[in-house]
Amino acid sequence: MTATTDSATAHAWAALGGAPGLIGRVSYEGAHGVLPARLPVRELARATVGACSLAAAELLARRRSGPVPAVRVHEAAVATAFVSERHLRVDGRVPRSFAPLSGFWPAADGWIRTHANYPHHRSRLLEALGIPDSGDDRALAGRLADELAGRPAYEVQETVYTAGGLAVAVGSVPLDTGLLLDTGLSPAAGTLRGSRLPQDTALLPDTGPPQEIGLPLVESRPAGSPLPGPLPAADLPAAGVRVIDLTRVIAGPVATRTLALLGADVLRVDPPALREDADAHADTGMGKRSALLDLTAPGDRRVFDGLLGSADVVLTGYRPGALDRLGLAPDELSSRRPGLIVGQLSAWGRSAGPWASRRGFDSLVQAASGIASAESGDDGRPGALPAQALDHGTGYLLAAAVLRALSDRQDTGRGRHLRLSLAGTASWLLRGVRPAPLEGPAYTPEPWLTRTPSPYGVLDHALPPLDYEGAPRTWARPPTRWGGDRPVWL
Repeated sequence: MTATTDSATAHAWAALGGAPGLIGRVSYEGAHGVLPARLPVRELARATVGACSLAAAELLARRRSGPVPAVRVHEAAVATAFVSERHLRVDGRVPRSFAPLSGFWPAADGWIRTHANYPHHRSRLLEALGIPDSGDDRALAGRLADELAGRPAYEVQETVYTAGGLAVAVGSVPLDTGLLLDTGLSPAAGTLRGSRLPQDTALLPDTGPPQEIGLPLVESRPAGSPLPGPLPAADLPAAGVRVIDLTRVIAGPVATRTLALLGADVLRVDPPALREDADAHADTGMGKRSALLDLTAPGDRRVFDGLLGSADVVLTGYRPGALDRLGLAPDELSSRRPGLIVGQLSAWGRSAGPWASRRGFDSLVQAASGIASAESGDDGRPGALPAQALDHGTGYLLAAAVLRALSDRQDTGRGRHLRLSLAGTASWLLRGVRPAPLEGPAYTPEPWLTRTPSPYGVLDHALPPLDYEGAPRTWARPPTRWGGDRPVWL
């Protein structure tokens, strides 16, 4: 155990606009061998959870008009939660993580990373490359490998993107969108040695608060008219807070299951036609409810508008601008609901040039940003982080940003508009987080796992990693069936 201030946690807390004097409330318990990587993944992980725990403790103190509870960060708990999807068992069954057509593939001049976990992404990938879908995944993987080996990586990336699929050339974010990072990757067509990240995601060195130079890790600005009154006293930080969850795998759902842990009434709303993977929902749906609404249908839209009329928070995880056509742009939402906090989560960031509106997942951002190159093996094959750390880390940062916005709203009544991106977290990992291992016993996940009956079956799953004096150890309820709840507040 050490009470020494962790620079990465202090950096994240500053990016969230937290009072510097509170960072001393956080202490740390190390674990040997957690999240091993060349990059400082364990430091990023404990920083995001530490900042989120402190934000929860701060809001609880505001609501109780008392001192901020002490926060303790257990690296073993953090490491277990950061791979929660790998610890999940459903009636003893091990869920599948990545589909056979998702992964790294050699291209004619480098490497390509595909993502085909969802059926519609799988079909678009195959159609873009002219590969008939035989239904035989093993044979298709061989055909895909042969096809990609004969094409330049950049050409594949753009061809698949045009068809609505997901593939990126490793280390190949467009050169006109940001800052060159030396990764040591050999050049590919249309790229230079290294990779580039959008300028709005470049994080700052630890020499000063993130807000002083460039853009912060968390973008936050006041929004809308004030709410008539503050949240009342409560035993949980987010008790009584109503959250509309318009997010999907994994970062957004991690944020909202964290808010649910802390007492929020979280209602996830999905379109009926865009199904969610049952195992993914079993993992990230803890403590929440799930309803289906078609926002293009007048009846369903009226129901949604009714929910919005008394919501405290709306979180979105779709591409920037994708929901604007439905009247769900942040400024429009804020103008309709006093005190509303709107959080936007994206893959690449809103100022990423032509990439801003592109789809993306953790694995693709790792590949494009230089992380896959930094973690490559001796054979030159791109590597991956020991967890989907961009997803999980950004999820805890988003939850922390919401909690901080709720604390500020206690004083001002005003809502906020928050923006975070996976690429921003990637840039922080590559440039802003400094290695600072803690001493501790050998890591074992067992103390941080539990078993919970649910509509999906008996779930073996990771416990939440947040810890402050009096924090809940687990969620008040298991996940409900995806789409199985009525679209009403409790």
